[in-house]
Amino acid sequence: MKRPIKFHNHPFRFLLYLEWILLAIATISAVMPYPSPKFSSRFPEIATASLIIFGLMGLRLPTGNKITKIIYTAFEVLLILITGFVGGRASRLFPFIYIILVTRSCLIFNLSGRLVVTFISFILFLLTLQQRLHNFPVSPQAQERFQFFTLSLSLLFGLSLIFVLLLMNTVLSERQSREELAIANEKLRQYALRIENQATLEERNRIAREIHDSLGHSLTALNLQLETALKLSQSNPSKAQSFLARAKELGSKALQDVRQSISTMRSHPLQEQSLEQAVRGLLEDFQHANGFSPICIINLEDSLPNELKTAIYRIIQESLTNISKHAQATEVRIELDKTPRSLRLTIEDNGKGFDFKQNTTGFGLQSMRDRTLAIGGVFNILSAPGYGCKITVDIPQMRLNK
Repeated sequence: MKRPIKFHNHPFRFLLYLEWILLAIATISAVMPYPSPKFSSRFPEIATASLIIFGLMGLRLPTGNKITKIIYTAFEVLLILITGFVGGRASRLFPFIYIILVTRSCLIFNLSGRLVVTFISFILFLLTLQQRLHNFPVSPQAQERFQFFTLSLSLLFGLSLIFVLLLMNTVLSERQSREELAIANEKLRQYALRIENQATLEERNRIAREIHDSLGHSLTALNLQLETALKLSQSNPSKAQSFLARAKELGSKALQDVRQSISTMRSHPLQEQSLEQAVRGLLEDFQHANGFSPICIINLEDSLPNELKTAIYRIIQESLTNISKHAQATEVRIELDKTPRSLRLTIEDNGKGFDFKQNTTGFGLQSMRDRTLAIGGVFNILSAPGYGCKITVDIPQMRLNK
């Protein structure tokens, strides 16, 4: 199956307009009468048609197939040669038409193809110039001066082609760099959106687990208490009253869990306050709920990036929530210390402990582990039934400098 020939619009409209202006001048020169028959166009219609076709070819440049590009360029050269043979005064503009050819080749070919077209243009210019010189014989006295003029013109045209080639290469390189930069920025923006969506999804999953573990348990127990009270309301009202009192406590606990879950949905928990101040607020809430205050030691000389502060805050918050609900601890110790190699967060309690290999979902451990991995840290946990729990988070030094 043959591949379709593909073309694209001229990428630089101002160059196309300059080409058309130059070709329009050449067309006018070809059709205008001239007193001397040497300069008159023998076939002005053919020269005009060739120039018009050459100009219109700039609207669509070939892409993809290398053979198509070669045929396209060869046809352009053919049109230039036809104009040179029958164009009369239009042939005076041959150097500029070859410059147009080199400019278009820079938009079509790679560097090797551009060099080949530039070399061919220079050779054709020399042949055309040599043919024109034969039509104007000069005296022997002016022969040397005429040769010097021809050599200077050839060198000037060659340098002009090189200048155009270098200029187009620079413009195209800059254009390509801008396109690559735009693509990289778009990929970076999409990646940032994916990371943001992933973080939002993880936070929603964490809140969903929190609601399931706390609010779901409280509502289930509340429903059981109400059903029992309803059954005993006729036969044993006093005992039913105790179940209703317990149901009221569970309702208050469920309401408190809802408020706590909603408060964790804030986008910026550390907004307008330092990490120490935010942690102090968590400790106060923990003291009100459990009757004792954890021991907290924070040794930070320098300020941390917001990403790290938020992650550390969430890990401490999750740990205190788990201790309050499940650990039955009487002592809690939190240490945040910066060492020469890393930043270490340690959270330790003397509660009942658990087997973390068998139970890793109900205590929010997966959420803390995910947060630690997101900031490039290492998450470790040490616990056993009856021996409390110790959580350690190590963040490498290179992450602290970002």
